[in-house]
Amino acid sequence: MRVIAIYLPQFHSFPENDSWWGKGYTEWTAVKGAKPLYKGHIQPAEPLDGVYYDLKEDGAGTLRRQAELAKKYGIYGFMFYQYYFKGKKLMETPLEILLENRDIDLRYSLCWANESWTRAWYDKAEEVLLKQEYGNEADWEEHFRYLLRFFKDERYIKIDGKPVFQIYRTFEIESLAAMADYFNKRAVEEGFEGIYFIGGRTAAQTEDRPEIRKRFGGWYYFEPGYTLKHDMSAFATAEYNVTVAARTFINTFRKNKLLERRIPIKHIYDGIAKREYAQNEYPGILAGWDNTPRRGYKGLVYTGSSPALFGELLTELKKKTEGRKNDFVYVNAWNEWGEGAMIEPAKHFGCGYLEEIKRVQDETIS
Repeated sequence: MRVIAIYLPQFHSFPENDSWWGKGYTEWTAVKGAKPLYKGHIQPAEPLDGVYYDLKEDGAGTLRRQAELAKKYGIYGFMFYQYYFKGKKLMETPLEILLENRDIDLRYSLCWANESWTRAWYDKAEEVLLKQEYGNEADWEEHFRYLLRFFKDERYIKIDGKPVFQIYRTFEIESLAAMADYFNKRAVEEGFEGIYFIGGRTAAQTEDRPEIRKRFGGWYYFEPGYTLKHDMSAFATAEYNVTVAARTFINTFRKNKLLERRIPIKHIYDGIAKREYAQNEYPGILAGWDNTPRRGYKGLVYTGSSPALFGELLTELKKKTEGRKNDFVYVNAWNEWGEGAMIEPAKHFGCGYLEEIKRVQDETIS
Protein backbone atom coordinates (compact mmCIF):
# COMPACT_ATOMS: atom_id res chain seq x y z
CA MET A 1 0.00 0.00 0.00
CA ARG A 2 1.45 3.34 -1.08
CA VAL A 3 -0.04 6.20 0.90
CA ILE A 4 -0.45 9.46 -1.02
CA ALA A 5 -1.09 12.50 1.19
CA ILE A 6 -3.02 15.38 -0.38
CA TYR A 7 -1.22 18.69 0.10
CA LEU A 8 -2.67 22.22 0.24
CA PRO A 9 -0.15 24.96 -0.71
CA GLN A 10 -2.16 27.91 0.66
CA PHE A 11 0.10 28.68 3.61
CA HIS A 12 1.55 31.88 2.22
CA SER A 13 0.17 35.23 1.17
CA PHE A 14 -0.34 36.26 -2.44
CA PRO A 15 -2.00 39.27 -4.10
CA GLU A 16 -5.30 37.63 -5.03
CA ASN A 17 -5.93 36.40 -1.49
CA ASP A 18 -5.01 39.83 -0.16
CA SER A 19 -7.65 41.33 -2.44
CA TRP A 20 -10.38 38.78 -1.82
CA TRP A 21 -9.98 37.97 1.88
CA GLY A 22 -7.80 40.74 3.36
CA LYS A 23 -4.11 41.66 3.34
CA GLY A 24 -1.83 38.92 4.59
CA TYR A 25 -4.53 36.24 4.45
CA THR A 26 -3.34 32.64 4.53
CA GLU A 27 -4.92 29.37 5.65
CA TRP A 28 -3.64 30.11 9.15
CA THR A 29 -5.82 33.23 9.33
CA ALA A 30 -8.99 31.16 9.38
CA VAL A 31 -7.46 28.47 11.59
CA LYS A 32 -6.36 30.90 14.31
CA GLY A 33 -9.74 32.66 14.30
CA ALA A 34 -11.85 29.52 14.81
CA LYS A 35 -14.19 29.26 17.82
CA PRO A 36 -15.58 26.23 19.66
CA LEU A 37 -19.27 25.82 18.78
CA TYR A 38 -20.31 23.11 21.23
CA LYS A 39 -19.05 21.41 24.39
CA GLY A 40 -15.93 19.43 23.60
CA HIS A 41 -15.42 21.11 20.21
CA ILE A 42 -11.63 21.42 19.82
CA GLN A 43 -11.07 24.79 18.19
CA PRO A 44 -8.83 26.45 17.31
CA ALA A 45 -6.61 23.58 16.16
CA GLU A 46 -2.92 24.21 16.73
CA PRO A 47 0.25 22.77 15.18
CA LEU A 48 2.11 20.49 17.58
CA ASP A 49 5.23 22.64 17.61
CA GLY A 50 3.42 25.95 17.52
CA VAL A 51 5.05 26.88 14.21
CA TYR A 52 2.60 28.46 11.79
CA TYR A 53 4.86 27.96 8.82
CA ASP A 54 5.03 30.19 5.77
CA LEU A 55 5.59 28.34 2.49
CA LYS A 56 7.06 31.42 0.85
CA GLU A 57 9.27 32.85 3.58
CA ASP A 58 10.58 29.44 4.66
CA GLY A 59 9.27 27.23 1.88
CA ALA A 60 12.38 25.10 1.36
CA GLY A 61 12.95 24.56 5.07
CA THR A 62 9.30 23.69 5.71
CA LEU A 63 9.04 21.32 2.76
CA ARG A 64 12.29 19.65 3.77
CA ARG A 65 11.02 19.06 7.31
CA GLN A 66 7.68 17.78 6.01
CA ALA A 67 9.40 15.44 3.57
CA GLU A 68 11.55 13.99 6.35
CA LEU A 69 8.47 13.47 8.53
CA ALA A 70 6.54 11.82 5.70
CA LYS A 71 9.41 9.45 4.95
CA LYS A 72 9.84 8.56 8.63
CA TYR A 73 6.20 7.49 8.89
CA GLY A 74 5.92 5.55 5.65
CA ILE A 75 4.11 8.01 3.37
CA TYR A 76 4.95 7.26 -0.26
CA GLY A 77 4.45 10.79 -1.57
CA PHE A 78 2.39 13.97 -1.72
CA MET A 79 -0.24 15.03 -4.23
CA PHE A 80 -0.03 18.82 -4.50
CA TYR A 81 -3.04 20.81 -5.62
CA GLN A 82 -2.32 22.89 -8.71
CA TYR A 83 -4.45 26.00 -9.28
CA TYR A 84 -4.28 26.87 -12.95
CA PHE A 85 -6.74 29.09 -14.81
CA LYS A 86 -6.06 29.21 -18.55
CA GLY A 87 -2.50 30.46 -18.09
CA LYS A 88 -2.99 32.18 -14.73
CA LYS A 89 -1.43 30.41 -11.76
CA LEU A 90 -2.29 30.74 -8.08
CA MET A 91 -0.37 29.40 -5.09
CA GLU A 92 2.40 28.14 -7.36
CA THR A 93 5.22 29.41 -5.13
CA PRO A 94 5.61 26.30 -2.91
CA LEU A 95 5.75 24.05 -5.97
CA GLU A 96 8.33 26.28 -7.60
CA ILE A 97 10.41 26.14 -4.43
CA LEU A 98 10.14 22.35 -4.34
CA LEU A 99 11.25 22.12 -7.96
CA GLU A 100 14.24 24.38 -7.35
CA ASN A 101 15.41 22.42 -4.30
CA ARG A 102 16.17 18.98 -5.69
CA ASP A 103 17.75 17.88 -2.40
CA ILE A 104 14.29 17.69 -0.77
CA ASP A 105 13.66 13.95 -0.69
CA LEU A 106 9.99 13.86 -1.60
CA ARG A 107 8.03 11.94 -4.22
CA TYR A 108 5.14 13.99 -5.53
CA SER A 109 2.58 14.51 -8.26
CA LEU A 110 0.15 17.27 -9.18
CA CYS A 111 -3.62 17.43 -9.05
CA TRP A 112 -5.29 20.09 -11.17
CA ALA A 113 -7.92 21.53 -8.82
CA ASN A 114 -9.98 22.69 -11.77
CA GLU A 115 -12.79 24.55 -10.01
CA SER A 116 -13.76 28.17 -10.37
CA TRP A 117 -12.97 30.15 -7.23
CA THR A 118 -16.01 31.60 -5.49
CA ARG A 119 -16.94 32.97 -2.07
CA ALA A 120 -18.33 29.56 -1.10
CA TRP A 121 -16.64 29.82 2.30
CA TYR A 122 -19.13 32.61 3.05
CA ASP A 123 -22.15 30.84 1.49
CA LYS A 124 -21.84 32.97 -1.63
CA ALA A 125 -20.91 30.30 -4.17
CA GLU A 126 -22.61 32.31 -6.90
CA GLU A 127 -20.04 35.12 -6.49
CA VAL A 128 -17.22 34.06 -8.81
CA LEU A 129 -13.75 35.33 -8.00
CA LEU A 130 -11.87 33.55 -10.77
CA LYS A 131 -13.63 31.54 -13.46
CA GLN A 132 -12.17 28.28 -14.71
CA GLU A 133 -11.98 28.05 -18.50
CA TYR A 134 -10.33 25.36 -20.61
CA GLY A 135 -9.51 27.09 -23.88
CA ASN A 136 -8.13 25.44 -27.00
CA GLU A 137 -4.99 23.67 -28.15
CA ALA A 138 -2.82 26.75 -27.71
CA ASP A 139 -3.94 27.00 -24.08
CA TRP A 140 -3.33 23.27 -23.53
CA GLU A 141 0.18 23.67 -24.90
CA GLU A 142 0.88 26.47 -22.43
CA HIS A 143 -0.37 24.34 -19.55
CA PHE A 144 1.61 21.31 -20.71
CA ARG A 145 4.81 23.31 -21.05
CA TYR A 146 4.45 24.45 -17.45
CA LEU A 147 3.72 20.93 -16.21
CA LEU A 148 6.66 19.52 -18.17
CA ARG A 149 9.15 21.12 -15.78
CA PHE A 150 7.70 18.99 -13.00
CA PHE A 151 7.22 15.85 -15.08
CA LYS A 152 10.96 15.87 -15.83
CA ASP A 153 11.84 15.95 -12.12
CA GLU A 154 13.20 12.54 -11.07
CA ARG A 155 11.11 12.79 -7.87
CA TYR A 156 7.86 13.12 -9.80
CA ILE A 157 5.65 10.01 -9.44
CA LYS A 158 5.36 7.98 -12.65
CA ILE A 159 3.64 4.73 -13.63
CA ASP A 160 5.01 2.72 -16.57
CA GLY A 161 7.07 5.69 -17.70
CA LYS A 162 4.07 8.03 -17.55
CA PRO A 163 3.89 11.06 -15.21
CA VAL A 164 0.84 10.79 -12.95
CA PHE A 165 -1.50 13.75 -13.37
CA GLN A 166 -4.70 13.94 -11.33
CA ILE A 167 -7.71 16.01 -12.37
CA TYR A 168 -10.18 16.78 -9.61
CA ARG A 169 -13.42 17.32 -11.55
CA THR A 170 -13.12 15.68 -14.95
CA PHE A 171 -16.81 16.03 -15.79
CA GLU A 172 -16.49 19.82 -15.95
CA ILE A 173 -14.12 19.68 -18.95
CA GLU A 174 -16.23 19.25 -22.08
CA SER A 175 -13.20 18.89 -24.33
CA LEU A 176 -11.32 16.55 -21.98
CA ALA A 177 -10.88 13.71 -24.49
CA ALA A 178 -9.16 16.03 -26.97
CA MET A 179 -7.14 17.66 -24.20
CA ALA A 180 -5.98 14.29 -22.85
CA ASP A 181 -4.99 13.16 -26.34
CA TYR A 182 -2.99 16.35 -26.82
CA PHE A 183 -1.21 15.98 -23.47
CA ASN A 184 -0.41 12.34 -24.28
CA LYS A 185 0.99 13.25 -27.70
CA ARG A 186 3.17 15.98 -26.25
CA ALA A 187 4.38 13.72 -23.44
CA VAL A 188 5.49 11.09 -25.96
CA GLU A 189 7.28 13.79 -27.97
CA GLU A 190 9.14 14.73 -24.78
CA GLY A 191 10.34 11.17 -24.19
CA PHE A 192 7.66 9.77 -21.87
CA GLU A 193 5.29 6.89 -22.55
CA GLY A 194 2.35 9.28 -22.22
CA ILE A 195 0.41 10.69 -19.26
CA TYR A 196 -1.12 8.52 -16.54
CA PHE A 197 -4.36 10.39 -15.87
CA ILE A 198 -6.21 9.80 -12.61
CA GLY A 199 -9.62 11.42 -12.11
CA GLY A 200 -11.36 12.32 -8.88
CA ARG A 201 -14.45 10.64 -7.47
CA THR A 202 -15.96 13.51 -5.50
CA ALA A 203 -19.20 14.68 -3.92
CA ALA A 204 -20.23 16.09 -7.30
CA GLN A 205 -21.39 14.02 -10.26
CA THR A 206 -19.36 11.03 -11.40
CA GLU A 207 -17.60 10.74 -14.73
CA ASP A 208 -19.62 8.47 -17.04
CA ARG A 209 -18.31 9.34 -20.51
CA PRO A 210 -16.85 6.19 -22.13
CA GLU A 211 -14.32 8.20 -24.12
CA ILE A 212 -12.91 9.62 -20.87
CA ARG A 213 -12.87 6.33 -19.00
CA LYS A 214 -10.75 4.67 -21.68
CA ARG A 215 -8.20 7.50 -21.56
CA PHE A 216 -7.79 7.50 -17.78
CA GLY A 217 -5.59 5.06 -15.93
CA GLY A 218 -7.51 5.27 -12.68
CA TRP A 219 -9.80 7.11 -10.27
CA TYR A 220 -9.14 8.27 -6.73
CA TYR A 221 -11.86 8.66 -4.11
CA PHE A 222 -11.95 12.07 -2.49
CA GLU A 223 -13.30 11.59 1.03
CA PRO A 224 -15.44 12.36 2.90
CA GLY A 225 -17.37 14.03 0.07
CA TYR A 226 -17.85 10.97 -2.11
CA THR A 227 -19.23 8.73 0.61
CA LEU A 228 -21.43 11.45 2.13
CA LYS A 229 -23.15 12.14 -1.18
CA HIS A 230 -23.12 8.75 -2.89
CA ASP A 231 -22.51 5.87 -0.55
CA MET A 232 -23.72 6.43 3.01
CA SER A 233 -26.36 4.12 4.48
CA ALA A 234 -30.03 5.10 4.17
CA PHE A 235 -30.37 5.29 7.96
CA ALA A 236 -27.31 7.51 8.37
CA THR A 237 -28.44 9.78 5.54
CA ALA A 238 -31.93 10.15 7.04
CA GLU A 239 -30.50 10.85 10.50
CA TYR A 240 -28.17 13.46 9.08
CA ASN A 241 -30.87 15.24 7.05
CA VAL A 242 -33.32 15.35 9.99
CA THR A 243 -30.78 16.78 12.43
CA VAL A 244 -29.57 19.39 9.96
CA ALA A 245 -33.13 20.50 9.25
CA ALA A 246 -33.90 20.73 12.98
CA ARG A 247 -30.81 22.77 13.85
CA THR A 248 -31.30 25.07 10.86
CA PHE A 249 -34.87 25.74 11.99
CA ILE A 250 -33.78 26.41 15.58
CA ASN A 251 -31.15 28.85 14.37
CA THR A 252 -33.82 31.09 12.89
CA PHE A 253 -34.72 31.98 16.50
CA ARG A 254 -31.25 32.05 18.07
CA LYS A 255 -28.67 34.78 18.31
CA ASN A 256 -25.93 32.36 19.31
CA LYS A 257 -26.15 29.88 16.45
CA LEU A 258 -25.91 26.13 16.74
CA LEU A 259 -23.53 24.22 14.51
CA GLU A 260 -26.00 22.96 11.94
CA ARG A 261 -24.16 19.97 10.53
CA ARG A 262 -22.61 17.22 12.66
CA ILE A 263 -22.27 13.60 11.71
CA PRO A 264 -20.42 10.63 13.27
CA ILE A 265 -17.30 9.90 11.25
CA LYS A 266 -18.06 6.20 11.62
CA HIS A 267 -20.86 6.60 9.04
CA ILE A 268 -18.24 7.66 6.49
CA TYR A 269 -15.70 5.06 7.58
CA ASP A 270 -18.31 2.31 7.25
CA GLY A 271 -19.07 3.37 3.68
CA ILE A 272 -15.37 3.42 2.76
CA ALA A 273 -14.71 0.04 4.37
CA LYS A 274 -17.60 -1.85 2.77
CA ARG A 275 -16.89 -0.61 -0.77
CA GLU A 276 -15.26 -2.92 -3.30
CA TYR A 277 -12.63 -1.18 -5.41
CA ALA A 278 -11.82 -2.11 -8.99
CA GLN A 279 -8.16 -2.52 -9.95
CA ASN A 280 -8.06 1.04 -11.29
CA GLU A 281 -9.89 2.59 -8.32
CA TYR A 282 -7.81 4.05 -5.50
CA PRO A 283 -9.47 4.30 -2.07
CA GLY A 284 -9.57 7.51 -0.10
CA ILE A 285 -9.47 8.03 3.65
CA LEU A 286 -9.65 11.07 5.92
CA ALA A 287 -8.19 11.73 9.34
CA GLY A 288 -11.05 13.98 10.39
CA TRP A 289 -13.15 16.87 9.17
CA ASP A 290 -14.09 20.20 10.71
CA ASN A 291 -14.42 23.13 8.32
CA THR A 292 -15.88 25.55 10.89
CA PRO A 293 -12.69 27.68 10.73
CA ARG A 294 -13.83 28.57 7.21
CA ARG A 295 -17.61 28.38 7.51
CA GLY A 296 -18.50 28.94 11.16
CA TYR A 297 -21.84 27.50 12.30
CA LYS A 298 -22.65 26.65 8.66
CA GLY A 299 -19.71 24.27 8.65
CA LEU A 300 -19.62 20.50 9.01
CA VAL A 301 -17.94 18.45 11.73
CA TYR A 302 -17.44 14.69 11.60
CA THR A 303 -17.48 13.69 15.25
CA GLY A 304 -15.67 10.82 16.94
CA SER A 305 -12.54 10.85 14.80
CA SER A 306 -9.36 9.44 16.32
CA PRO A 307 -6.03 7.98 15.21
CA ALA A 308 -7.18 4.54 16.41
CA LEU A 309 -10.30 4.52 14.20
CA PHE A 310 -8.24 5.87 11.31
CA GLY A 311 -5.76 3.02 11.74
CA GLU A 312 -8.53 0.41 11.76
CA LEU A 313 -9.90 1.69 8.47
CA LEU A 314 -6.44 1.98 6.93
CA THR A 315 -5.87 -1.69 7.78
CA GLU A 316 -9.04 -2.60 5.86
CA LEU A 317 -7.89 -0.55 2.87
CA LYS A 318 -4.49 -2.26 2.97
CA LYS A 319 -6.28 -5.61 2.67
CA LYS A 320 -8.26 -4.33 -0.32
CA THR A 321 -5.19 -3.04 -2.15
CA GLU A 322 -2.66 -5.73 -1.20
CA GLY A 323 -0.95 -7.28 -4.21
CA ARG A 324 -2.09 -4.71 -6.73
CA LYS A 325 0.37 -3.20 -9.17
CA ASN A 326 -0.94 0.28 -8.41
CA ASP A 327 -1.83 0.21 -4.74
CA PHE A 328 -2.35 3.90 -3.97
CA VAL A 329 -4.48 5.04 -1.03
CA TYR A 330 -5.19 8.79 -0.93
CA VAL A 331 -5.28 10.51 2.48
CA ASN A 332 -7.19 13.75 2.86
CA ALA A 333 -4.98 15.41 3.85
CA TRP A 334 -1.49 16.27 4.98
CA ASN A 335 -2.35 19.84 5.95
CA GLU A 336 -5.96 20.90 5.35
CA TRP A 337 -6.04 22.77 8.65
CA GLY A 338 -8.99 24.94 7.65
CA GLU A 339 -11.06 21.80 7.09
CA GLY A 340 -9.76 19.88 10.09
CA ALA A 341 -8.45 17.19 7.74
CA MET A 342 -4.77 16.90 8.57
CA ILE A 343 -2.36 14.15 9.53
CA GLU A 344 0.39 16.69 10.13
CA PRO A 345 1.23 16.74 13.86
CA ALA A 346 -1.21 18.80 15.91
CA LYS A 347 -1.37 19.76 19.57
CA HIS A 348 -4.50 17.69 20.23
CA PHE A 349 -3.51 14.32 18.70
CA GLY A 350 0.26 14.69 18.37
CA CYS A 351 1.73 12.41 15.69
CA GLY A 352 -1.07 9.89 16.22
CA TYR A 353 -2.27 9.69 12.62
CA LEU A 354 1.26 9.39 11.28
CA GLU A 355 2.03 6.69 13.82
CA GLU A 356 -1.01 4.72 12.63
CA ILE A 357 0.15 4.96 9.02
CA LYS A 358 3.55 3.60 10.03
CA ARG A 359 2.01 0.84 12.15
CA VAL A 360 -0.31 -0.34 9.38
CA GLN A 361 2.46 -0.19 6.79
CA ASP A 362 4.69 -2.35 8.99
CA GLU A 363 2.15 -4.99 9.99
CA THR A 364 1.58 -8.22 8.07
CA ILE A 365 -1.92 -8.62 6.64
CA SER A 366 -3.30 -12.14 6.91
